[in-house]
Amino acid sequence: MMGYLYQFGIGLYMLFMRIAALFSAKADLWVRGRKNWRQQMAGAAYDDASVRNNIRTIWFHCASLGEFEQGRPVLEAFRERNPDWRILLTFFSPSGYEYRKHYEHAYHVCYLPMDSLPNVRKFLDIWNPEIAVFVKYEFWFNYLRELAARRVKLFVISAVFRKKQHFFRFYGYWFRKQLRHVTRFFVQDEASRHLLANYGITNVKVSGDTRFDRVYALAQEEHAIPGIETFVRGNKILVAGSTWPKDERLLKGLLKSMPQNLRVIVAPHEVSDDKINRLMQQAGPSACLYSSFSDAENDGCRVMIIDRIGLLSRLYRYGDIAYIGGGFGEGIHNILEAATYGIPVVFGPNHGKFVEARELISGGGAFCIRDQQELNDLFLLLMNDESMRKKAGSVCKEYVEKKQGAVKMIMQDLGEASMKNTGPSSK
Repeated sequence: MMGYLYQFGIGLYMLFMRIAALFSAKADLWVRGRKNWRQQMAGAAYDDASVRNNIRTIWFHCASLGEFEQGRPVLEAFRERNPDWRILLTFFSPSGYEYRKHYEHAYHVCYLPMDSLPNVRKFLDIWNPEIAVFVKYEFWFNYLRELAARRVKLFVISAVFRKKQHFFRFYGYWFRKQLRHVTRFFVQDEASRHLLANYGITNVKVSGDTRFDRVYALAQEEHAIPGIETFVRGNKILVAGSTWPKDERLLKGLLKSMPQNLRVIVAPHEVSDDKINRLMQQAGPSACLYSSFSDAENDGCRVMIIDRIGLLSRLYRYGDIAYIGGGFGEGIHNILEAATYGIPVVFGPNHGKFVEARELISGGGAFCIRDQQELNDLFLLLMNDESMRKKAGSVCKEYVEKKQGAVKMIMQDLGEASMKNTGPSSK
């Protein structure tokens, strides 16, 4: 019964997205990106070189850009060790695909066809993967079942499980049953392993979060950003990442009470023209855009607004303090990208789902604020007490350094799979 309801739900979702595409640019990208996918993928998969060389395929799937960054270190480690394999990379969301559609380390990048049985079977017929890697929360049940039927090894990495998820509700038996199609789960914490074990799922390893490996590697790279070097010179810098309207109102209030040598770099969660224009108006005459910044503007600009995506993880290296957005909405964004550079991180109250936030608060490297006054008081303290600021930054940096190792553990299993696997059965 649940299987039929799931198929119905998939069809309903596809209909909803087609209707939403009439009103939403993001939904339109989602729909248009999947048009004619069979012909496009067949052309990419069956080019002459691929057929001649009989290339083996590993498939990585990510929901969006955040999950891609978690899966990326594993993908690149696999590519380095297995240059003869073909890497297929799929995304569910436009926010991942549109930014990474030209990713140089993948053979082919595309949207994931919707999880209907005809789509799934055709997709797997075209690509014929030997190994599949799903990142964190992506569980498309027709894909899971068909991969198992074809004896394709499926690994889920950086996964987190909580009691409130539908797998563990009173109606969750059917959903939990689908999880048994996974070859190996690599979970972030012991609580996830224990929860799965309570329901008889024991093919689980606690590897930690691959984000630690990724952000640590980024911090070791030299990535100067043109224009930013000039903007930050001789000033204290607050980098505000993935901000939402509530965050931006608080930052505006903060600037009124801060000394003139504080400069702010704001990388908003959305970079649409409307969003950027509203931010510029809100910040007033002291604001400038990254895309048009020049040395001539430097003296009058206190707030630089980043109007393109893809820079945030590198921007934090210029900061003395980081403000992480989302804490007054559904939840904070990635705090590890900032923590790896050894700077204190600040965010709003909705951080309970993130163990790294709780642990860094406990260790003194991160700080939670609930209103404008708390934000202003905290920043004055961090600005004026250099010893406190550096100590908090050291806590953050050491925390990231100690949490590495997930990629190495995952690659042990992937390495064995690539050596032993004889390939999926033909259908």
